[in-house]
Amino acid sequence: MKNTLRIAVQKSGRLSDDSLALIKECGIKVNNGMGKLKAEASNFPMEFLFLRDDDIPGYVQDGIADIGIVGANEAEEKDKQVDWVKKLGFSKCRLSLAIDKAETYNGIQDFEGKSLATSYPKILGDYLKANNINADIHEISGSVEIAPSIGLAYGICDIVSSGSTLMSNGLKEVEVIFKSEAVMLANKNLSAEKKEILDRLIFRIDSVQTAKNNKYILLNAPNNSLESIINILPGMKSPTVLPLATEGWSSVHSVIQEDDFWEIIEELRNAGAQGILVVPIEKMIL
Repeated sequence: MKNTLRIAVQKSGRLSDDSLALIKECGIKVNNGMGKLKAEASNFPMEFLFLRDDDIPGYVQDGIADIGIVGANEAEEKDKQVDWVKKLGFSKCRLSLAIDKAETYNGIQDFEGKSLATSYPKILGDYLKANNINADIHEISGSVEIAPSIGLAYGICDIVSSGSTLMSNGLKEVEVIFKSEAVMLANKNLSAEKKEILDRLIFRIDSVQTAKNNKYILLNAPNNSLESIINILPGMKSPTVLPLATEGWSSVHSVIQEDDFWEIIEELRNAGAQGILVVPIEKMIL
């Protein structure tokens, strides 16, 4: 396997779906049908291992997998000797403290001397220590939300996405202690050959992610408004301006960031731009 990069991904769930979707967007073809736990890409030197998410950091540390995609919460909790290569921007969630919704919450000091149930004792312990709070941590592997109602703990520390699970169990979120998203981990002792393959993979991921954060726009503008319109458009370097068949008008092409999209569009309209067309970008190489 000297010239093949072995990647560990979660075998099922949202993180698995998002990871494989990213791989597909990078032009890498893999078929893991019939619930296979191992598969090879057909057009890129990569082998896939489909594992439990909490096993992935250890597999990467031990060199069973060269790289892995896992939630930052799992990577932080397992605290293995691996390199954090890249944040991937999907499967975002948060690790939060929650208590019974009938309880009054005054601040983190309310947990002093109380008991907390969690599947993330390291992250929780570090947070409590940083805030000078002494609390009793009960580590449990599942169904954390039930702990307050059965008298096991005053509160819980668990993963939250929408908050609906907390609400359905009579709990309310009171403190966010860790923000998580998918991250790529790598073994610290990758060979030169595998580092080169990883670099190629990261290049593709960067191109996909940059494209998602930008939009390609085309617009028509009267020539007497071109200067003000060009000043509004950031572009990668400068906008492309082409004359239209209609005298006194030009077509302007540029790229704008998703975060600034609506503000810039409004400015362009006010400056005289017409016929604005917005096109998604599949890949973007800078």
